Amino acid sequence: MDSPPNFCLSIPWGHNIILIEQLKNLGEREWYARKAVENGWSRNILAMWIDSSLYHRQGKASNNFQKALPSVQSDLAEQLLKDPYTFDFLTIADEAREKEIEDGLMTHLQKFLLELGSGFTFVGRQVPIRIGNEDFRLDLLFYHIRLRCYFLIELKAGKFKPADAGQVDFYLAALDDKFRNPGDNPAIGLILCKSKDRVIVEYALRNKNCPIGVANFETELVESLPEALKATLPTIEEIEAEATLYTQKAKLLAGERSE
Repeated sequence: MDSPPNFCLSIPWGHNIILIEQLKNLGEREWYARKAVENGWSRNILAMWIDSSLYHRQGKASNNFQKALPSVQSDLAEQLLKDPYTFDFLTIADEAREKEIEDGLMTHLQKFLLELGSGFTFVGRQVPIRIGNEDFRLDLLFYHIRLRCYFLIELKAGKFKPADAGQVDFYLAALDDKFRNPGDNPAIGLILCKSKDRVIVEYALRNKNCPIGVANFETELVESLPEALKATLPTIEEIEAEATLYTQKAKLLAGERSE
């Protein structure tokens, strides 16, 4: 019987130094070495994934893939998702709305794609889709090359609600009907939320026909700044008042100049 491949022998020595210095568990070392070979990771990318605990996040998102997808595709899709997703390149307030989070992800699209993983191609944001006599917009739409399907991401700034699964199931059905090309696999949806109850997610997905995953996302919060620094930051009300005062002064100066 052939012995399993030793992926540590297939990567540069500098990669092995990182694995030895940062990881004590042999299973984790083997996993990261295999991923480095499969995805062509540089030393910096390997170190980044180790630092973000990818081993403990990969394949952990709640989903209904085993029921909604063929076995080969469901296994690949399940391993593709993470929980939580780490968007530490974003610094937002705890009460940030979906649009603010979406704006931040688009500003850092390259880092966002890196966190999503290999194979994702960005299609668009707020993608319009007409269903019946009404117009809807999809938050973030991607196409995954290996899965050969559209990949929809819906952002939820708060806790997951069962209605979120119904909304995404509705969107995916429309995506398959209106966007899917011959040879494409069924579209997959991912709901990214600030928090979730896994039992509620399980019940919400149990009878859904379209493949949906649910995962948390984490960002750098403004609240995590030192208290002394937070105290120096203006509030929204203060910013708006300053802007109003500036506008009034500008109008007065313009009036004086015209006289």
